[in-house]
Amino acid sequence: MRIETSGLRSATTLTAAAVALVLGGSEAFAEAGRPSPWELGMQGMVTEVGQNLSTFHTYLVWIITAVSVFVLGLILTIVFRFSEKRNPVASKTTHNTLLEVVWTVVPVLILVAIAIPSFRLLRLQLITPPADVVVKVTGYAWYWGYEYPADQGGGFKFDSNMLEAKDLKPGQTRLLSVDNAMYVPVNKVVKVQVTAADVIHSFAMPSFGVKIDAIPGRLNESWFKAEKEGVYYGQCSELCGNGHPYMPIEIHVVSEQQYAAWLQDAKKKYASVDGPIQLANAQ
Repeated sequence: MRIETSGLRSATTLTAAAVALVLGGSEAFAEAGRPSPWELGMQGMVTEVGQNLSTFHTYLVWIITAVSVFVLGLILTIVFRFSEKRNPVASKTTHNTLLEVVWTVVPVLILVAIAIPSFRLLRLQLITPPADVVVKVTGYAWYWGYEYPADQGGGFKFDSNMLEAKDLKPGQTRLLSVDNAMYVPVNKVVKVQVTAADVIHSFAMPSFGVKIDAIPGRLNESWFKAEKEGVYYGQCSELCGNGHPYMPIEIHVVSEQQYAAWLQDAKKKYASVDGPIQLANAQ
């Protein structure tokens, strides 16, 4: 009698990987660039900020799990040990100095253990290193506009709209692929200066660890340094109207040679900018 075990092995492997993903922070099923079916953790991170963000998230999960298990165990112990049946005479204890010191000091230590790496991550996110590339991103209802400054080989701007299902080509992703993607070179610091022309939007790229609001009349900025070539997707993450689900972001991270070639083609393809693009200091 032969028992087919391949399906069992596959299920066991999948379960083990899923548990490792939740508890150990493994990114075995976290595809970089786009969400994956049945994804249990974050997308694969390809920037220093994103990797630190993912590590911090896993660290918090362990702390939250430990606190939750401790509280659950405490509740069950109290329910079992101090039930009316086992303790017909109620305890008269009203004060315990050691216990009060412990339940004051321990939460403070936990908060300190969370605050220190949190502040380090915030500093990494907020202090932009000298930029190699600057791109101005403008949110519209409901698409994105990109501007590349002339002093960095650009001097053009273009709009980026989601491709409809009927226009998709093999390899493109429904609701995420666009007609004109943003291009950046790999291993270069890219500063994105974000604003909006109408309502509040939000420029979010999960694999880069970037999410920044696009607010009319205000110029916000963030940065990323993608360490791996590929196609990465994001979306508007601020409810901005009935076209909100159809504002994807597509960024191609390419080699320096490919980026230089794209710049030359883009100058011919896209509209040139009359006069200098109004960007903040790249440094």
